[in-house]
Amino acid sequence: MPATVSLRVGNSQGSGVIIDREGRILTAGHVSGEVGRDATIIFPDGRRLHGKTLGANNGIDSGMAIITEKSDFTFVEMAKSATLKKGDWCLSLGHPGGYKPGRPPVVRLGRIQNLDAKTLVSDCALVGGDSGGPLFDMHGRVIGIHSRIGGRVNSNVHVPIDTYTRTWDRLAAGEVWGSVFSVFDFLKPAEAYLGIRSVMDKKSLRIESITPGSPAEKAGLKINDVIRKIDNQKLATPDELGAFLKARRLGTQINVYVQRGGKAVSVAVVLGKRSD
Repeated sequence: MPATVSLRVGNSQGSGVIIDREGRILTAGHVSGEVGRDATIIFPDGRRLHGKTLGANNGIDSGMAIITEKSDFTFVEMAKSATLKKGDWCLSLGHPGGYKPGRPPVVRLGRIQNLDAKTLVSDCALVGGDSGGPLFDMHGRVIGIHSRIGGRVNSNVHVPIDTYTRTWDRLAAGEVWGSVFSVFDFLKPAEAYLGIRSVMDKKSLRIESITPGSPAEKAGLKINDVIRKIDNQKLATPDELGAFLKARRLGTQINVYVQRGGKAVSVAVVLGKRSD
C-alpha cells in the first residue's frame, strides 16, 4: 500500500504505483500527459516528493513518471500477464476522488473478467482519481494499471502489466506514441457532457458558445477560447471532440489547454450530465 501514490500533474491528478528503486512510477498515459512535466508525488502518509513525467503509449493509455528527489520509498513487484486467467481474484488500489489527507489508498476486491494483449477488464469498482492506480494479484504483484471506467460500474479497463515491460525502454526514455482513441474501440461508455459548441479555427477548435450551468461554464472556459488540446490529444474538428467525449464517463476530469487573449491557459473540467 505505501507504494500506491497520488500523482498531481498541473491541474490534474490521478494515481500511480512505484515500481523500482530508481523511483519509476507506472500510471495511465492520460494522467502523465506530456513528457517532462513537473509532478507532485503524494504518499499515503502525506509526504510529498517532486517528480517528472516520462513517456506514454496513448494507444493503450500506459504512462510513466519518475521521482526526482532522493528519498526512501517502498516499491512493488510486477507479475507476468501469462500467469493470469479469467476469473482470477484481484485487488484495485487508488485515490478515488483524489488524495485525501489521512485516508490510505482505497482497496476494492474483484475478479478478472477479460484479458487480451492490450486490455484487462475487471469488476473492481473505479471512480475519478483512481486512473493510473495499480491492480494487484493476490500475491501483491502488479498485474495492471487503471485506465478507464467502463460502460458499467462492474466492468472497468486496466492496462496489462506486460505492455509496460515490453515498452519499458521507450517509456523510460520519454517517448510518446499511439492514438488515444484505439483503446476505447470495444467500449461504449456512459455519455459525458462538456457543454460547448465549437467551430474549426485553422488547425484547432474555437469555442463559439457555452451552455449556461454546464461543466464548461463552471470550470471557467470562455467563448472564443481556442482549444489547443485536451489531455494529451490535439483535436482539430468537432467530430474529433465528440469522439473524445464519447470515450469518457460522467465524473471524469479532463484538462483543456486553450489560447485566451494571447495567453496559454489550462482549465480542469469535470464532465457532467446534460440537464435537458
